[in-house]
Amino acid sequence: MFKILVIDDNAIVRETLQTVFSEKHECHIADSAIEAIQLLAFENYDLVITDVGLPGFNRLEILGYIQRQYAIPVIVISGHPDLYEAAAVRSGALAFFAKPFRLEELESAVAEALGV
Repeated sequence: MFKILVIDDNAIVRETLQTVFSEKHECHIADSAIEAIQLLAFENYDLVITDVGLPGFNRLEILGYIQRQYAIPVIVISGHPDLYEAAAVRSGALAFFAKPFRLEELESAVAEALGV
């Protein structure tokens, strides 16, 4: 069983992803960058799915922080694809999904990232 962290300030997105990924994996959620940093300090995650417009960090800073501190694969989701898609991919995100995204496509990217 893999451990996934979902970071999003939108409760519907966060809780939906937790429900979906908890069927096969251990899935934790955070509603801010600060909460995510606290979880990352005490848990070992195999994958992070994060929004980039989070309270506590500006834009893609959360992606850079996770990669520098923990070297965990990251999938980025955002409601502003025109602003962040290219930058997220250049910054090392495994994949980028614009909100609203197709859940099946995100599930496929997660499975690929985890090698399952």
